[in-house]
Amino acid sequence: MDQSETDIRNAAFWNELCGSGLARSIGITDRTPESLRKFDEAYMAMYPYLSGYVTAESLTGKRTLEIGLGYGTLGQLIALRGCQYHGLDIAAGPVEMMRYRLALLGKAAEERVQKGSALDIPYPDGTFDYVYSIGCLHHTGDLAKGVSEVYRVLAAGGTAVVMLYNRHSFRQLAQLRTRYVWEILTGRRRGSFGEAVRARYDSNVTGDAAPHTDFVSRSDVRRYLFRRFSSVRIDVQNFDGYVLFRGRIVIPREKLLGNVARILGTDLYIVATK
Repeated sequence: MDQSETDIRNAAFWNELCGSGLARSIGITDRTPESLRKFDEAYMAMYPYLSGYVTAESLTGKRTLEIGLGYGTLGQLIALRGCQYHGLDIAAGPVEMMRYRLALLGKAAEERVQKGSALDIPYPDGTFDYVYSIGCLHHTGDLAKGVSEVYRVLAAGGTAVVMLYNRHSFRQLAQLRTRYVWEILTGRRRGSFGEAVRARYDSNVTGDAAPHTDFVSRSDVRRYLFRRFSSVRIDVQNFDGYVLFRGRIVIPREKLLGNVARILGTDLYIVATK
């Protein structure tokens, strides 16, 4: 796909809010304040380390941009930290959800949450003190350009918090190939290995895989993608749970988040200073 086709397909795919599968699993079918609170509690319980990347920073009065809005859980947490919150997403659905959440908080929404591309951020150089992008830039089709745009809109001394998928995770190194071969042999999988991998990370209600996904190593981050930043910290987070031997052994993912996940987890959390 060329970039314009990737953008069109991304806008359509991500119009279904990231997190919709979790919402369905806990019985959420509306967006009342009560339902959003229930969703946020479940989401943060699933990713208990995520809030720390916001609460560790003093955001009061800071100009802050979030790229990739999803269900709005992280955006609301950021906005409640007293910053000048702005949001950007390529799809209309997440933009509408984030505007709705800000309206519930009594905060300006229309002009601060925009539909647009992470590859052409609609703000001047040096606009923001903080940029957050969790699980978005690796879907754009041009990850290097996305990181470059984050760098451009950050002010000198500003901080970017970016989550990208880890190429060297246990899921990538051991699980996915075995699972793909088994599903092919049992007739439960059609299509390419690449499509199967993308679907394992991100799929919509009909089971379609995200149009594009990049996977990176820690070396890619330091030597290539974030080399222009003055300092870069990389945390490895997140892991899968496992049910083995027909259910006789169950390993909950929560038991793995604080240990093996910090080495072979699925996600790289990059905290970079310009």
